[in-house]
Amino acid sequence: QLVESGGGLVQAGGSLRLNCVASGFEHIFKCMAWFRQVRGKEREFVAAINQEGADYSDSVKSRFTISRDYAKDTVSLQMDNLKPEDTAAYYCAVRSGTSLYKFPGDYWNWGQGTQVTVSS
Repeated sequence: QLVESGGGLVQAGGSLRLNCVASGFEHIFKCMAWFRQVRGKEREFVAAINQEGADYSDSVKSRFTISRDYAKDTVSLQMDNLKPEDTAAYYCAVRSGTSLYKFPGDYWNWGQGTQVTVSS
């Protein structure tokens, strides 16, 4: 089970921190990721992290930071300098494996999503 929290409404230039608690996943080698989706559009990759490192989409690189707490089995997304185009529902995802997976089809475990709205 994946449970996200931390979404909300923020002005452009502001910050938000999303958190996702993962429970019931026993694989040590896990990739945890954030995706986002605007209604009517495809779900898109934002960031992923595993034991080797992290990767980001070009649109959020240098503004967002993904981090992981292995003891609590959580993944967070610190979002700074937010822009109106970052407005979307944000989803946490997890899967086993040793790579950084960037496609929605690579995941079968998803959270319920949390809405982020950035006003101009």
